[in-house]
Amino acid sequence: MKPRRIILSVILITILILTFFSNSIFQNHSTPAEITKFDSGDTAWMIVATALVLLMTPGLGFFYGGMVGKKNVISTMLQSFMAMVIVSILWVVIAYGLCFGPSIGGFIGNPIPNLFFNNVGVTSSWSLAPTIPLLLFALFQVKFAIITPALITGAFAERIRFWSYLLFMVLFILFVYTPLAHCTWHPDGIFFKMGVLDFAGGTVVHMSAGWAALAGAMFLGKRKSQKANPARITYVLLGTGLLWFGWFGFNAGSAMGANGLAVQALGTTTVAAAAASMAWVFLDKILGHKLSAMGACIGAVVGLVAITPAAGYVSIAHAITIGIISSIVSNLAVSKFPKGKIDDALDVFACHGVGGMTGMILTGVFASKAINPAVVDQGLLFGETKLFTNQLIALVCVSVFAFTVSYVLFYIVNKITPLRVSEEKEELGLDISQHGEFL
Repeated sequence: MKPRRIILSVILITILILTFFSNSIFQNHSTPAEITKFDSGDTAWMIVATALVLLMTPGLGFFYGGMVGKKNVISTMLQSFMAMVIVSILWVVIAYGLCFGPSIGGFIGNPIPNLFFNNVGVTSSWSLAPTIPLLLFALFQVKFAIITPALITGAFAERIRFWSYLLFMVLFILFVYTPLAHCTWHPDGIFFKMGVLDFAGGTVVHMSAGWAALAGAMFLGKRKSQKANPARITYVLLGTGLLWFGWFGFNAGSAMGANGLAVQALGTTTVAAAAASMAWVFLDKILGHKLSAMGACIGAVVGLVAITPAAGYVSIAHAITIGIISSIVSNLAVSKFPKGKIDDALDVFACHGVGGMTGMILTGVFASKAINPAVVDQGLLFGETKLFTNQLIALVCVSVFAFTVSYVLFYIVNKITPLRVSEEKEELGLDISQHGEFL
């Protein structure tokens, strides 16, 4: 315990000193006299969208917390909450610059100009969001970084040591999330230059989380008992509602303004989630199962995942198609997933990983210039193949990268501090053994 106390003390003291003397340490190159005139409507909407996206993470906490056994609810929900805490600070210190700093070979950003949000203020803007302050863009983007490692937690629920999870989360953001965000959303990123379309995070958020979740489930091994009843189905319903509500900021906010594209993304998000939830419960009934609240909720979330990369590129009708197809694919993936061999506790890979991949592929089918003039190469449905091919290339590259690096990170963390709790603590439950609290 002593080394951990020393390390945590050093981290706190270092951050305190650097922030206290930031005016002297970091040279600010901004010029307040040249304040850009921003659009007040766009700024107001993006402030709201930023808050909506943050709401998704506690919503995810309820969504996951209701699914696990009663003795692991608090720990599971706290994993999401702590993502808001740790990633927010990490983002300001270095991660924003790694994502959106000057490009280094199209793979990663140079973080030095933006350490501790240096030169990230309200007098300049991001090149692809010229009507809002740069600081607002940066704060909007951190909410995406926050929820990504939180999504992973469902795979290794009920068996991971909390401090080990925090260390993995930091490493994941630095070595998986930031390169993918830079490659996909930075104008000089390799995927961006290829013409890969990912409106709000199909590759960056959902595929990376899904593949990392699979790596984590494989590395940690199975739970001793996988038969615990969900603690609170009502939590799952509440979490789904919060996720759906927050997702409007996630997707419509990615239009970077209060404009027609934001409205289009709002519409596609609405109908894709509804169509996917409908398809999930219908398929359950077709296969001889009862129509369950859990199924309706999971279906809605899968639809939200799948429409994320396509939200600003496809029509309302095609969003329904995407919702239905993704729901059927993920439903079958859940039922066919080898649970006896790999214990992905809350089906993160089958829902977020597979849902994200389905959405990326279908973006390459349905993306249309008529919906978004920024689409250079249209989807397969419109007789063009380049976009579809690029989407597949990105899918393969992201899948290999996210899984491989995440597995290596689990290995490294486990060498530093054991990832898995002891059998006795797992039996006792993580709420008591890790936090000294219980429902």
